[in-house]
Amino acid sequence: MSEPEFRTIIEPFRIHTVEPIRMTTAEERRAHIAAASYNLFQLHADDVLIDLLTDSGTGAMSRDQWAAIQRGDESYAGSPSYFTFRDAVRELFDFEHVIPVHQGRAAERILMSVLGGPGKVVPNNTHFDTTRANVEATGAEAVDLVIAEGRDPASLHPFKGNMDLAALDALLAARGPDVPCVFVTITNNSGGGQPVSLANLRAVREICDKHGKPLFLDACRFAENAWFIREREAGQGERDVADIVRDIAALADGMTMSAKKDPMGNIGGWLALDDPDLAQECRNVLILTEGFPTYGGLAGRDLEALAQGLKEAVQHDYLRYRITSTAYLGEALQKAGIPVLNPIGGHAVYIDARALLPHVDPLHYPGQSVAVALYELGGVRTCEIGTVMFGRRPDGTERPAAMDLVRLAVPRRTYTQSHIDYVIEVCERLAERAHRLPGYRITAEPKALRHFTARFEPLA
Repeated sequence: MSEPEFRTIIEPFRIHTVEPIRMTTAEERRAHIAAASYNLFQLHADDVLIDLLTDSGTGAMSRDQWAAIQRGDESYAGSPSYFTFRDAVRELFDFEHVIPVHQGRAAERILMSVLGGPGKVVPNNTHFDTTRANVEATGAEAVDLVIAEGRDPASLHPFKGNMDLAALDALLAARGPDVPCVFVTITNNSGGGQPVSLANLRAVREICDKHGKPLFLDACRFAENAWFIREREAGQGERDVADIVRDIAALADGMTMSAKKDPMGNIGGWLALDDPDLAQECRNVLILTEGFPTYGGLAGRDLEALAQGLKEAVQHDYLRYRITSTAYLGEALQKAGIPVLNPIGGHAVYIDARALLPHVDPLHYPGQSVAVALYELGGVRTCEIGTVMFGRRPDGTERPAAMDLVRLAVPRRTYTQSHIDYVIEVCERLAERAHRLPGYRITAEPKALRHFTARFEPLA
């Protein structure tokens, strides 16, 4: 007879080293955010109590990762640390060519500089911000083809990150010569951290084969996606997560990776692929911009830490804790009457800001309004994922995004349950005042990736 599960979620680790959080007052926070032109990215981190801006590079490395750093070999070329890193990547993703880079957007830029260009079109379930920017920077068009349920915050579809197969087939039939590759993002960050099923990936592979197109993965949250497959997809429930990851990788011709997510590094990433000619072209670009192919902008010690992190990322006890603790936050917000995107994703909870602030026009950025309010009320820094982030169209016009969300991204192994309970309380206060929150307007913005540096002011 199996033992009943306990209600309490415990962290599968002990805390070895701590860093202080500087407490602030509401008056101080109002002054800080005004000085930052109401852009959460422009705040000093010391002025943030709980930082849920991103889960990218913000996790806590393990004892064994810090120990691995001591093994780092800093030889310029042919470092043993590179081969340790390469072998750890191949253990899960069996691609012939593994090219390290300093983070995921570098892998995207290198690949798109070779495959992109004016007149090209790159389909994805949903491009994330840097992916879209790197596609469009070459003059190519980024097209999102997520299933309809992926655009509905209330839908309970278990795999809302799935690619719309009919739409992909139609696009490749109509514009095949213009498509250099097909991308699938796992999990689908822009769509709420939603997973892609193994069945959907197999079907995407079949469509790519039918039209003779390579399939690439934006795989920075591969372990979380594999855990959802194990939990939700028929026939996968007793499998090891690492084996599911290998099945995912076997369906692709290559991948880009920000290793600042699931591999639990503070920096790093890679581009991996099988095509030797394409790999050579990408290495040529790498040498121009990142570094020699066996370090790619990283120190040997970073490569060692990532190799260890890859082993820890697929451990079941860790993933069970990770997914369950994120769901704990999302379920508490729903109980407080705060609309969130369902089902709860793996790395973050997404508040449906458009539903929470129906009085704020989408072009007055309800997501930005919610994010600013969370900081002012409790020092919680979050990130708008919506009309601000997705920016203007290439012709300079602006239209509302499919959804206006606020992402509460939970760093890996960083905060305890009491921290999350505090975040829940801050959100409860937000819900009480939501009807009074103002819209915002942009007073200055760059041409690309405007959410990082744009300046805002509240509307009267």
